[in-house]
Amino acid sequence: MNKLTDFVKQQVEASARVKEAFLADEKAMGTVAEVAALMVETYRRGGKVLWAGNGGSAADAQHMAAELVNKFRLNRSGLPSSALTVDTSILTAIGNDYGYSEVFYRQIIACAAPGDVFIGISTSGNSENLVRALDACHEKGVHAVALVGGKACKMDAYEHVIRIPSTDTPRIQECQTLVGHILCDVVERELFGGESFSRC
Repeated sequence: MNKLTDFVKQQVEASARVKEAFLADEKAMGTVAEVAALMVETYRRGGKVLWAGNGGSAADAQHMAAELVNKFRLNRSGLPSSALTVDTSILTAIGNDYGYSEVFYRQIIACAAPGDVFIGISTSGNSENLVRALDACHEKGVHAVALVGGKACKMDAYEHVIRIPSTDTPRIQECQTLVGHILCDVVERELFGGESFSRC
């Protein structure tokens, strides 16, 4: 049992180290703040936030959309947000007719408006459907945010890149959830909690 307990502690310590390294990255902290301010402004103008990812990141996209549509901490009216990963008919139709690389591109073209925010979540930053989503963001005038892992990647071309300083998929995902929660928290405080942040 001691070996198992030691392993548990090692995993918690590894997760904490990634978060500490992320905290020490002033550029990353500034980018998170910029994206939060962008989301607030988008909602003030009547826009929406779209999310997407693959695998576990698809679940993260749904999680964060739910935090905005329902609530994060405060009892308040819902905010328009959706994950482009949930409609099996849309996903399979696009995948069948145009290929899996197009599943987010075609949804952004169809559903996004200029000034909306799209947040692509990926541990590798090289998922072809998320890379292709950037083309749709450019065509529609949508702000593109990449939430990625620690290596240089194709999603570095996004307008805003939030990089988690790790190459270990579970550690990246844990920190990406933290970032998503921070973004939702700032939006909710600004719009419904009477909070005023100097960056916003």
